[in-house]
Amino acid sequence: MIKEKIKSLAKQYHTDVVSFRRHLHKNPELSFKEFNTQKFVEEKLKSFGITNIKKMANTGIVAMVEGKNASKKAIALRADMDALPIQETNKTDYVSSVPGVMHACGHDVHTSSLLGVAKILNELKNEFEGTVKFIFQPGEEKLPGGASMMIKEGVLKNPEPVSVIGQHVMPQIQAGKIGIRKGLYMASTDEIYVTVNGKGGHGAMPHLGVDPVMITAQILVALQQIVSRVAKPSLPSVLSFGKVIANGATNVIPDQVTLEGTFRTLNEEWRDEAHLKMKKMAEGIAESMGGSCEFNIVRGYPFLVNDDKLTDRVRSYSEEFLGKENIEELEIWMAAEDFAFYSQELPACFYRLGVRNESKGITSSVHTSTFDIDETALETGVGLMTWMALKELEN
Repeated sequence: MIKEKIKSLAKQYHTDVVSFRRHLHKNPELSFKEFNTQKFVEEKLKSFGITNIKKMANTGIVAMVEGKNASKKAIALRADMDALPIQETNKTDYVSSVPGVMHACGHDVHTSSLLGVAKILNELKNEFEGTVKFIFQPGEEKLPGGASMMIKEGVLKNPEPVSVIGQHVMPQIQAGKIGIRKGLYMASTDEIYVTVNGKGGHGAMPHLGVDPVMITAQILVALQQIVSRVAKPSLPSVLSFGKVIANGATNVIPDQVTLEGTFRTLNEEWRDEAHLKMKKMAEGIAESMGGSCEFNIVRGYPFLVNDDKLTDRVRSYSEEFLGKENIEELEIWMAAEDFAFYSQELPACFYRLGVRNESKGITSSVHTSTFDIDETALETGVGLMTWMALKELEN
């Protein structure tokens, strides 16, 4: 039975996949600088006997395994490869060897898992029909996002996949389990850069200047009304400013204040409308108080939607492979992912791989200096994604 064969191979190659993950974890590379990671992935694919390999988006790579009747149908599986600018504080044998850079979001897990899937599917290529496309993409953590670049360079062409599936670690879910949600799942993300200009002076004589700190305070409070009073209450929206610089002193009002923030939502029409309203409000407040405001929005990733029919099938495949008790329902998450670009192009499903193990002390969230995984999750990730690929080709 093919399912049992997949489980056996995932177990058999688990040690190899763990070694892939530890190598990648020890040698992380930042977004769009994944040259050694690309080389490592290419070498491993070739060692598996996979020859249909192409470099894309500078540091990305795409490979294909063709089964019998390869032109019948194609699907895509995706992993991201970049690390984060975080200094790791774990005390493991595979701790990052690169100062200030760490795989704190599990992309080493995604890449090593997909390598395992490619190895197994290449061995089974005489037992299925169709083509599986393996997308190893750079730059998920940094705009404009490696997914957008690979799509522009034709990663979804020749052949065109009918669907794309991706997985991402989730330390809130126990290893051995996964999380799924159909429909809207993750938010769009935009970066906001604001400069508020006034006229600085002595703190004891504010009437002689134009205080940009007070203007900024008014703008910050007022902008939240875009979310609380203008957005439809049933439509999730988040506006947060995490960086405010008013470089004066106790008795010095500065000439200028700068802000940096993020806006996230799950509807493209509202996203565009909110951009206009925020800019108009901020500029109006500044002008009414005698100053001026430069309000710039850098458009980021779109919202991520899991195709209803595909996600229902993925849930069914997962229940068959792991058992219904090991499938959890996910909530909408206002974080963003550039997998969203794929979801805007074709039916997509992005699910979560549990990596938590409290008994081993593995509980840290992603994007923290102590993030790690229970490596038994690699066996789950490899086996399940292999099974999903074969089932989706059959569908």
